[in-house]
Amino acid sequence: MPTMENSNLQGGKEGKGGFVSHPLLTADAVDYRDYQVNLASTALKTSTLIVLPTGLGKTIVALMVIAERIRAFAGGKVLFMAPTKPLVEQHAAFLRKFLALADGEIAVMTGEVAPAKRSDAWARARAVVSTPQVVENDLVSGRLSLRDVCLAVFDEAHRAVGDYSYVYVAERYLSDSLHPLVLGMTASPGSDRGRIAEVCGNLGIKSVEIRNGTDRDVRPYVHPTKVEWLRVEMPPEFARINRALGEALAKRVRDLRSEGLLPQSPVGGRITKKDLLNAQGMIQARIRSLSDPPKSLFNAASSQAAAIKIEHAIDLLQTQGVGALNSYFSRLREDARSRGASRAASDMMSDPAIVDAMLYSKYCDVDHPKIPIVADIVSRQLQTNPESRIILFSHYRDMTDTLVRELARIDGCRPTRFVGQASRGGDKGLTQKKQVEMIEGFRRGDYNVLVATSVAEEGLDIPSTNLVIFYEPVPSEIRTIQRRGRTGRADAGRVVVLITKDTKDEAYYWSSRRKEKSMESELKHLQDSPNALLPKPQRPTLTLDEIAKNVDEDGLREERPAQKDGGAGSDDTDANEITIVVDNRELRSGVAKWLARKGVRVVSSQLDVADYVLSSRLGVERKEAGDFLGSLFDGRLFMQARLLRNSYARPLLIIEGDVLSESRNVPPQAVLGAIASISIDLGVSVITTRDDAETAALLYGIAKREQFETGKEVALRGEKGKMSVKERQQFIVEGLPSVSGTLAKRLLEEFGSAKAVFGATVEDLCKVEGIGKKTAEQIIEALSAEYKKL
Repeated sequence: MPTMENSNLQGGKEGKGGFVSHPLLTADAVDYRDYQVNLASTALKTSTLIVLPTGLGKTIVALMVIAERIRAFAGGKVLFMAPTKPLVEQHAAFLRKFLALADGEIAVMTGEVAPAKRSDAWARARAVVSTPQVVENDLVSGRLSLRDVCLAVFDEAHRAVGDYSYVYVAERYLSDSLHPLVLGMTASPGSDRGRIAEVCGNLGIKSVEIRNGTDRDVRPYVHPTKVEWLRVEMPPEFARINRALGEALAKRVRDLRSEGLLPQSPVGGRITKKDLLNAQGMIQARIRSLSDPPKSLFNAASSQAAAIKIEHAIDLLQTQGVGALNSYFSRLREDARSRGASRAASDMMSDPAIVDAMLYSKYCDVDHPKIPIVADIVSRQLQTNPESRIILFSHYRDMTDTLVRELARIDGCRPTRFVGQASRGGDKGLTQKKQVEMIEGFRRGDYNVLVATSVAEEGLDIPSTNLVIFYEPVPSEIRTIQRRGRTGRADAGRVVVLITKDTKDEAYYWSSRRKEKSMESELKHLQDSPNALLPKPQRPTLTLDEIAKNVDEDGLREERPAQKDGGAGSDDTDANEITIVVDNRELRSGVAKWLARKGVRVVSSQLDVADYVLSSRLGVERKEAGDFLGSLFDGRLFMQARLLRNSYARPLLIIEGDVLSESRNVPPQAVLGAIASISIDLGVSVITTRDDAETAALLYGIAKREQFETGKEVALRGEKGKMSVKERQQFIVEGLPSVSGTLAKRLLEEFGSAKAVFGATVEDLCKVEGIGKKTAEQIIEALSAEYKKL
C-alpha cells in the first residue's frame, strides 16, 4: 500500500489503487487519491491555503496532515476549527472514524460546553475540533494555551478577514505555538487580490495550492455540472407598481442631489445602493463637522434612509414578486406605527406614490413568472428521477414560504423550508439542532426539496444533490461557487439560475461571472508568485499619547514579553499583573482582545452590573454609539446607569464612537441632555472614545492606576456606598453562584433572612422559582467547600 509516513506521500499508479497507510489512520479506510496526497505533502512542509471545489475532499487532506503532525510531535495536539457547531460535530465524527486515537483524545469545544469542561477536554485531547469563537474567548480569558498546538486547521478560511475570530486565533497561534503550522481550506477565497492577500497574511500562509476539475490528477474523480441560465420577463401587470415606486425614489434622489450628496450623472445612468450609502457617509461627516447642523441635513438623512427602503422594494418587485413585496410593505407599516418610529418610515407611509404602490400590489393578481417556472423545473426533475434531491436557493425568507406552498402542490414533491437561526418578528428561526434534523430528513428522503436561504451555502453537512436552483443570482463569486458545489459530487449535476431581464438580477449575474474569473486569475498569480503573499499587516500600537499622559505615563508603552514558555492559561501569575474582570458578552469585543494582547489577565464572568470591573470600587459600562441610542429609546440607559451607581463607588460610562453623527432619529439636544443627566444627576462619570482600541487603552491605564497606585483589588461586585439592611441582604445573597438580583429577592422572600438562605438544603433551594438542582448544588458547594489558600 502507498504510505504516508515521515511526510513521504507516495502514490499508486495514476493516483488509483489501494488506501492511504499511516499508523494513525484507520486501516483500509481512506481511498488513495494522488491529488489529495500531493496537497497533504505540500501542507506538511509549510503553512498552506488549499483551494479545492466542494466535494473533492478537503477534509481528507486535513486528515492526512493531522495524522502526520500528531505522529511527529509526541506531546503536541491539533486544533481544527470550523464556523458552525454542526460542521464542528461533523468534523469530529469524521476524525473519530478515521483517526486511530483513544477515546477522549478527540474533543469537541463549542459554546454549549461549560468553560471548566472545555479546559479539561483541552488538557486531555490530541485533536480538538471547535468553533473559532470559543477558542478566541478562551484565549482572551486565559483558559487555554496554544503552546503545544502543532497544527491549526482553518475550515472555510476565506472568513479570516476583519474582526472574524479566525484572525485573532491565528495571531495568537503564530505567536504562542512552539511548532506552528497552518492549514487553511476553502472552495473559494474571493476575487479581490487584497482580500485574498489579507486572508493569507492573517493566517500566516506561505503557499497557495489550487485544484479544480480540469487538473490532470483531479479529473478522474469529478463529475460534470451543467449550468443553465433562464431569463424571464417582468409581467406587464407590475408596471404600475414599478412606476409608483420609481416616482417615490426619484423624489428622494432630487432632494439628495440638491444637497450635493448624489452624482448628477451616475455611472450607468442609475443611482445605485452604493451611491445612497456614500450619501449616508457624507451626511454623517457633515453633521460631525458642525456644532449646530442645519435642519436640511437631518431632512437629507431621512430622505436617504427612505431611498434605501424604496430601492429595496423595487428590487423585491422586480426579482421576487408581489408576495414578497406585500410582506415587506406590511413590515414597513408596522415600523411606522411603532413607538420611536423613524421619520423616514413615517414619511414613506404618507407619500401618495408609496400609498399607490401598496394599493396596486395588494390587488395585483399576477405574481412573478419565476414561481411557475421553478415549479415546472422541479416537477420535470422528479418525473425523470423520483429519487432526486433538490436545493432551491432564495435570498429572501418571505419568498421561501411562497415557494414551499407552491412546490407542495406537485405530486411526489416534499419541500421544506430551511432558514437560519435568527427570529425576525413572527418568523421564527431554526435552531442548529433542528437544522441538523432537517438535513438528516433530507438525506433519508423525508424531504426531497430544500427551499433554503444562504444558510445552506456553507458550514452544514448537506448531502449531494441532483439539482440546484438559484431563484435569483447572487453577486458574490464565493456564494455562487458554494451553491454550485452542492451538486455534481456523486454523479453529474445540474444548476439552473433564474434571471429577470433588465433588473438587478442581470447585474448580479455578470458581477458574479466577472468576479469568479478574476478569482481564478488572482489565485493563479499567487500560486505562481509566492512573494505576492503579502506579510501580515502590523497592527497599530497603543500610543494614544493624550490618554497615556492623563491616565498612565508608562502603562501604554509597556509590552509584556512573549510567553512561548507558558502562554495564556499558565498557572504562574505575575504579582504585578493587571487584572480586569470582563463580562462574558464582551469577550469577543475588540476591547477584550486588545487587553489580552497587552498582557492583561482577563477574567471572564457573568456580570449582572457593568461590562468591565477594574477594581473593587470601579465598574465600567461600555456602550457603542448605536447601543447608547437604542438603550436611550427603550429606557435601559438610565436603569443601567442607576444600577452602576448603586453597585460601585466610582461608576464609569464609556461611549464608544461618534454618538451625535449616528443620532439621525434623535435630536442632538436629547443625546446631550441624557449624557448630562447621567453625569450630573446620577453621578456616573462619562467618557467618550473613538474606537475599541482607545477604549482598551483607557481601561488599561485606569486599571493600572487603581490596582497599583491606590491598592484596590479587583472584585466581581463593587464597594457599596450607604445601603439599607434590605439592600445589604440582597447584596450578600447575590454573591452566590448563578444568583441574579431577581433570584436573590426570591430567596430572601422564601427563607426570610440571608442566614436562613445559607443554611438551606438542595431540596429547599429547588423550591424557589428559577433555581434548579444544578444551581442549588453549586450554591451548597460554594458555601461548604474548604477555602484553600493559594
